[in-house]
Amino acid sequence: MLFPADWQIPNYTEQCFHDKANKYCLVIPVINEGARIQEQLKKLHDRALDQCLDIIIADGGSSDGSLQEEFLKTVGVSALLTKKDAGKLSAQLRMGYAWALQHGYEGIITIDGNGKDSVESIPLFIQALNAGIDYAQASRFIQGGENINAPLFRSLAIRLIHAPLISLAARHWFTDTTQGFRAYSRKFLLDDRVKPFRACFQRYELLAYLSVRATQLGYRAQEVPSTRSYPALGAIPTKISPVHGSVDLLATLFSACLGRYHP
Repeated sequence: MLFPADWQIPNYTEQCFHDKANKYCLVIPVINEGARIQEQLKKLHDRALDQCLDIIIADGGSSDGSLQEEFLKTVGVSALLTKKDAGKLSAQLRMGYAWALQHGYEGIITIDGNGKDSVESIPLFIQALNAGIDYAQASRFIQGGENINAPLFRSLAIRLIHAPLISLAARHWFTDTTQGFRAYSRKFLLDDRVKPFRACFQRYELLAYLSVRATQLGYRAQEVPSTRSYPALGAIPTKISPVHGSVDLLATLFSACLGRYHP
């Protein structure tokens, strides 16, 4: 697929299982999520959400066998994109968003592939996009949302550090700013003052940057109630290491708030 000359997109392979059928798509970044991504896709299919929007998997290079073609077809996935270049979450999102925009989608919803977020909230994102919202952010902390078994230090860090700083930079109050369950309009992502398709977005930078940029530019934003559930026992499903990951997230947060990712 040919992209605009100034778009920096990772090399990837694509498997398309059916043509574009909906106005919006759901981009799911994933790498080695095993049963979690399979259960999530089954939930989407069981609730007929694959009929409301096209499901695009943005794979970082999974090797656990969870994304076999025959399984993806049975749960209504539209396309599997597999990154073949360097980079982590932001590189996967650049790949998925660029592909979606080039295929003509009017809005993109994103949900993590680790099964922590409530797929039942997806119709609320569709409603928000239909109402002209350009950036919709899931929140477990507003009325109708729920925060289940989250580690206390994470909840405090979001409420006392991350959300206030993002809100200050964005000039708009947000309550839940770290999770990737969100939606963007085509108009916002294609604005020349945004330019999300740059190689500086490799790890978690793109999420923080887009969180502050939308309302800085006067785009309409809204929070959507959602449920985020962590397992009561066992390891927390995350790709962020407790020490290095936290330092990286803080550095990214300050860079986004200080405008260092602006084009």
